[in-house]
Amino acid sequence: MNIDNTKAQMRKGVLELITLSIIEKGEAYPSDIIQELKNAELIVVEGTMYPLLNRLKNAGLLSYYWQESTSGPPRKYFKITPEGSEFLEELRKTWDKLDNALKSTSKPLADN
Repeated sequence: MNIDNTKAQMRKGVLELITLSIIEKGEAYPSDIIQELKNAELIVVEGTMYPLLNRLKNAGLLSYYWQESTSGPPRKYFKITPEGSEFLEELRKTWDKLDNALKSTSKPLADN
């Protein structure tokens, strides 16, 4: 098996959770989201981020608005919707269950 492929699949699997968590903190411009992910050592390119944001928007989990920019064209800012907050809460519960399962199965077996 290729460990790099498996690690990439794991990162992709949590990208919605992390992206919604970032946007939950406050309205966000895609480049800012990408930078925050890079700061967390999760390298994501625009070709991944923009389709993800559009999927989340189309699902009603995000909304957006345009804001004029002093240094170029208007910018699209995303914010989480009430439905997105509920969805994020469910993702967090699932993450916690997975994390607990990993922790409980990773402990050494007790000596008999």
